Amino acid sequence: MAKQPPETWMARALQLARRGLYTTHPNPRVGCVLVKRQRVVGEGYHVRAGEPHAEIHALRAAGEAARGATAYVTLEPCSHQGRTGPCAQALIEAKVKTVVIAMADPNPAVAGRGITMLRDARIEVRVGLLEDQALALNPGFVMRMNHGRPFVRLKMAMSLDGRTAMQSGESQWITGPQARREVQRLRAKSSAVLTGVDSVTFDNSRLTVRPEALDLDDAEAIARRQPLRVVVDTQLRLPQAAACLSEPGRTLVATRAGHDDERRQRLERAGAEVVDMPAGPEGRVDLHALLRYLAETEQANEVLLETGATLAGAMLDAGLVDEMQLFIAPTLLGGEARPLFALPGLAEMAHQRPLEILDIRAVGHDWRIIARPRS
Repeated sequence: MAKQPPETWMARALQLARRGLYTTHPNPRVGCVLVKRQRVVGEGYHVRAGEPHAEIHALRAAGEAARGATAYVTLEPCSHQGRTGPCAQALIEAKVKTVVIAMADPNPAVAGRGITMLRDARIEVRVGLLEDQALALNPGFVMRMNHGRPFVRLKMAMSLDGRTAMQSGESQWITGPQARREVQRLRAKSSAVLTGVDSVTFDNSRLTVRPEALDLDDAEAIARRQPLRVVVDTQLRLPQAAACLSEPGRTLVATRAGHDDERRQRLERAGAEVVDMPAGPEGRVDLHALLRYLAETEQANEVLLETGATLAGAMLDAGLVDEMQLFIAPTLLGGEARPLFALPGLAEMAHQRPLEILDIRAVGHDWRIIARPRS
């Protein structure tokens, strides 16, 4: 048998980790492969929080064959007792010979401790193999650990002339079914879906994951973990009859502190959870504080921003958008239709907001651009 390079086994571990793309919240997506004499003797991935980690699945599959094997893990094995036991200790007890790690744990409370534990047990440890791919698999977990906020992915659908809705607010549907299926997948892998009250009012959006639209083997199981729905509503104008309030899962209404109890109680009776946020610019909800709340209290890793021009522009202006997924339909809505972003103050070319294009591809009859703001 031809000798395979270490990248082959780590690539397989990353492939396994992607199986948890929609289910591991709030934990990271992790895969593990155990290799001995150029043969996989065990492999596994983390499925969901509270269940065994990837290393434990792989060790169980390998049994006694784990002794003397090399473990390829996409994230540093944990060293602490949580809802499951420490994986570093499990690897030590299984007597593996080497552990190859794609990336260290970004959690400042535990980073490096798993590596130290393994090395103290005289296990060879190598770190950094396919690190970029491992980082890309968990952008939200890394962002939350390093910066105290979730990774924000902005999704917008627009016409070829950059319009998102008619002047009346009518917007369904600009893009086709394939693009809408991709949006369902974006929701499914997000911890929370964030929108503004006007968007909810105009579209009466449910903001849920619908299994019939996912076209995935485990769509039903994925849809049972509905992302948290977050509505930014400074004046508590959300209608009690809003569809998002009667859907499975939770709807959080983020408002500015100081509202009378009547409005709050009205929404809470309808099923909302109302939380007070500090005031930001122009007396609106402080978006930085809201994202910190989602990271700290809700343990949100990835947030999907599905909203209109005002909130989208405010998030961009605040430097809180990490990635943009723009779906472009081959149609024209005209100059009276609503624009993509409300970005005041761009009076000169020097004020423009440059983007870095990461990917462009066809999605059915539409096109999708993935970009990120450049510093």
